[in-house]
Amino acid sequence: MSFLAWIILGLIAGFVASKLVNKTGEGMVLDIVLGVVGAVVGGYLFQTFGMSGVTGLNLYSILVAIVGAVVILFIYHAFIRRTP
Repeated sequence: MSFLAWIILGLIAGFVASKLVNKTGEGMVLDIVLGVVGAVVGGYLFQTFGMSGVTGLNLYSILVAIVGAVVILFIYHAFIRRTP
């Protein structure tokens, strides 16, 4: 995948995962970073359990990246407590 495809995938996955986990986005840059890291983590987790990881810019890869980004967000919020 190209660098631009990873950014687009990361933005979509980070945004959706942020909405699923805490109902608000984390900000565009942090959403992209969490989404790209989530895509890597999701790909690793899916390959560990015998399925294919991120295969390109398609719906399956977005699902994999969202799952990974949700995992990363839960870990992120466990260590970084935000006070309102």
